[in-house]
Amino acid sequence: MSTLYIIATPIGNMEDITLRALRILGEVDVLLAEDTRVTGKLLARHNISVKMKSYHQRSAERVSEEIIALLSEGKTLALVTDAGTPGVADPGNELIARVVRELPETRIEPIPGASSLTSALSVCGFPTNEFVFLGFLPHKKGRQTLLNEIADIKRTVVLFESPHRIGKLLAELAERAPDRQAAIFREITKLHETHYRGTVAELHIKYEQDAIPQKGEFVVVLAPR
Repeated sequence: MSTLYIIATPIGNMEDITLRALRILGEVDVLLAEDTRVTGKLLARHNISVKMKSYHQRSAERVSEEIIALLSEGKTLALVTDAGTPGVADPGNELIARVVRELPETRIEPIPGASSLTSALSVCGFPTNEFVFLGFLPHKKGRQTLLNEIADIKRTVVLFESPHRIGKLLAELAERAPDRQAAIFREITKLHETHYRGTVAELHIKYEQDAIPQKGEFVVVLAPR
């Protein structure tokens, strides 16, 4: 029986990887990596040697066909992204869906680990028994409609945002829900990790005053309405 492991890798701090993940990385026949250069540094740090194959959002159909062929031969594969858990806000779920559809006998096994989503939720201080995760909002089509819906959601909401658009997001949220409590987590687990808390309006003002650097990756958590 073929196996496809979905392995979480560090999102910043290189020590955030499980012993199980390290063992399996060294045992698979082929490692599918979003960027083989990035993953190569992780492997080198832990003295792991394994055959790698590039698989990312822009991979050609041919690459997916080759992966299906390897699994049909009974090979053991693992999928990693540059950081975090594959299948969460990346195209890993597309590969998984294809494997489930075309090779239903293949065992797909998650190897849990670092995730900016769960890391932010664990320290946000808001109710997390229910939450809505929306990842990166669309840049244009459907964005305003979704922002209006977010303002009315009665559960904790988690968003991802890039350094180039965090200001725009805060301005848009401040227009719709200025008094809603929020927390912003920048560069989680990395050297310059910072947390910011307050109402959406207060956080927008902080950004406008350059108190929130326009650098790094952001996780924005909104308290229930």
